[in-house]
Amino acid sequence: MTADPTPDPIARRRRPRLRRLAAVLAAVLAAVSGYFTATAILADGPSYDQIPPPQPTTTGVPPDLSPDAPALAAPLGASEPVHIDVPRVGIHADLIEVGQNADGSVAVPSEDQAAQAAWYTGSVTPGQTGATVILGHVDSRALPRGRAAFYPLGAAHPNDEVDVTRHDHTVARFRIDVVTLVDKQHFPTQAVYGPTAAPALRLITCGGTYTTTGGYAANVIVFAHYVGSRPAG
Repeated sequence: MTADPTPDPIARRRRPRLRRLAAVLAAVLAAVSGYFTATAILADGPSYDQIPPPQPTTTGVPPDLSPDAPALAAPLGASEPVHIDVPRVGIHADLIEVGQNADGSVAVPSEDQAAQAAWYTGSVTPGQTGATVILGHVDSRALPRGRAAFYPLGAAHPNDEVDVTRHDHTVARFRIDVVTLVDKQHFPTQAVYGPTAAPALRLITCGGTYTTTGGYAANVIVFAHYVGSRPAG
């Protein structure tokens, strides 16, 4: 990756206040859940290998998550994320940005962008104090074998490493604490989107039982903490 002399645009962008997020969280969840349901691949699709995505063995949100835990490494300044890697499970995806639609719901990647994951711009950039939220599709008709960017996310384990490359050519490094399956009717809004005292990362995709009428019944959610940074490349 060559150096980009263009100033990082995120440094000039004003981040939405955390208190504004609370007003749109329900709409965010509804939009993400609805979109994944609508675009889930069909079992009789010509390229679908009919192997369900891996699922976590943990369910619900563990009570020992500590949003007040101090940072283990110095936080970074603002810079947009451009790529995510979860090496052990084979996730290597470029990132696009998604914000909010006119109705306040979150915008999500189109089906033909399902090989990419998406950073929600209402969250902090990776390595900043607070929770960075990155979401991705689990499957799509548009991709070989139907496997989208976050198809293997449910196979991640605690202590797995997650690297998020930023526009400023630094890599924010995270270590996974929890990988869990949560029913969409009980989405842990505060745990995912709430404030944290240190940089944190949340990864989200669909999971659980799939039906043609209701789509996926749950979300796979990864909670990870920041452990430092390194130069990209």
